[in-house]
Amino acid sequence: MKLSDLAPAYGSTHVAKRKGRGAGTGNGKTAGKGHKGQNARSGGGVRVGFEGGQMPIYRRLPKRGFNNLRFTKTYQVVNVGALNDFAENSVITSEELLKKGLISDVEAPVKFLGDGELEVKGLTVKAAKFSATAAQKIEAAGGKAEVL
Repeated sequence: MKLSDLAPAYGSTHVAKRKGRGAGTGNGKTAGKGHKGQNARSGGGVRVGFEGGQMPIYRRLPKRGFNNLRFTKTYQVVNVGALNDFAENSVITSEELLKKGLISDVEAPVKFLGDGELEVKGLTVKAAKFSATAAQKIEAAGGKAEVL
């Protein structure tokens, strides 16, 4: 087999239709949109869920039951292996993690997970939560895992 023999699998690629490029293409003039009407216009069409003015189903059905989603707390996750970028005996807060680009929001709570190995000694890590393995690895390296 040579590089020149390579080709995509049959049927996996196709040429895009060039709409509105003349009668000879079979898709000229109205470009497959028919004659006039809302869908033929620029920006035409209706929003998702629109039922022609009829009360849409998402408004006809009753809203019932409890959904815990609005009360769940979402954590920014950092693995223990990422702490190797810090100097020995330093205190790690969410501000420090933000400076290194490990989290994106200082206000949101941070949870440390135990993936990776920690070579840096004596770190004091302050976060909202630690997994059991994360806390174990931090303390094994002579550091402290402080829950805020």
